[in-house]
Amino acid sequence: MNNLLKVGIIGAGIQGISNALFLQKKGFKVTIFDRESPGNPAASYGNAGHFSPYASLSLNRTDVVADVPAMLMSSTGPLALKWNYVPKMIPWFLKFILNTSKKKMMHTAKNMHQILDLALPAYDELFDEIDLENLVENKGILYVWNNKDLKSRELEIKVRNELGVKQQLVNKNEIHDLEPNLKPFYHAGVYYPYARHARNPKKILLKLFELFLKKGGKFKKENIQDIEFDNEKPVFIANSQKNTFDKAVIACGAFSKKLTDNLNERIPLDTERGYHVHFKDCDHLLSRPVIFSNRGFGITPMEQGLRVVGTVEFGGLENPLSKSRIKNLINNAKYMLGDLPEHEDEWLGFRPTLPDFLPVMGPSKNHKNVFYCFGHHHLGWTLGPISGKIVSGMIAKENTNLNLDPYSSTRFS
Repeated sequence: MNNLLKVGIIGAGIQGISNALFLQKKGFKVTIFDRESPGNPAASYGNAGHFSPYASLSLNRTDVVADVPAMLMSSTGPLALKWNYVPKMIPWFLKFILNTSKKKMMHTAKNMHQILDLALPAYDELFDEIDLENLVENKGILYVWNNKDLKSRELEIKVRNELGVKQQLVNKNEIHDLEPNLKPFYHAGVYYPYARHARNPKKILLKLFELFLKKGGKFKKENIQDIEFDNEKPVFIANSQKNTFDKAVIACGAFSKKLTDNLNERIPLDTERGYHVHFKDCDHLLSRPVIFSNRGFGITPMEQGLRVVGTVEFGGLENPLSKSRIKNLINNAKYMLGDLPEHEDEWLGFRPTLPDFLPVMGPSKNHKNVFYCFGHHHLGWTLGPISGKIVSGMIAKENTNLNLDPYSSTRFS
């Protein structure tokens, strides 16, 4: 039955391609649309490359809100604002504040944990069908901080313990044993030995895309500007071109909001702007990703060298790259590792984020044949395949033992 149904997907990042591959497993005929070719310098290209199944605790917490003024004032801090964007940001931020109570925080954490716990097995289902060529390393991920005690990290550790997340507290000597090239600025940390990292996210994405094409998938480089309907069937509008499908998936990250607005569904999606730079030929300095928690950035050893990633900047999709954020990454990297060569590849990307820090996955409130898969904030790379598996299961009307209500767009109605 499914092999007679056509699905159109908007977005050729990790969310869109993952949806496509799991839909193909169920027999659907799939076409992906994107205004750029897969692997272009968007979020699935420039991310930290972490597979982070432990990261159930998000930013909707009272301790984070309390630290916002200090983070904004600090030149080395993880948070920044484009002041011309503040008026547009206010409605989102007010909704965010409402989601920072302990009850709301735990609601987010439990429902992120539900899908994060399935993230690596979903990746393995797809990885079993491609030649990874050592593009994924299983050396864990290390978080460090320079506090002399654990008080500032107690909440994170406590909540993750309650959820059953495996974490290993490490002291200065153990951190040195794991990463001897780090300067000794740290006092303690947490190590997640089962986490993984990508040596080159773009190459992995392209291998999955090639698998999609090999299985009969189609790709059209077109900018879908709107969705119309013909007897409830979604019709993609791109310039003068029209493409009709039985089902549609909107999976274009931070750019999904324009399409959902056109469908008369007011989903409060905004974007956290993230940055990266590379230090070429330095990947030997670290064995695994290291995140400096106090300053909200991390360094990942990759084929391109050391990728320094981080910061949360609220500034929308139109503002230009901030040189101050790039300088911040460079200075923080040198604080951690000492002298480094000249940096290259200054990159800005957009993390699609909802005020409750849960993704939107499931059918549109207004159109039963349109499905959503976006809003995964910092965890888009980690959650790509499991999100694709979940949404494809919804489209195929499969039974599930997961509680999917928390991810529905109707929570914003």
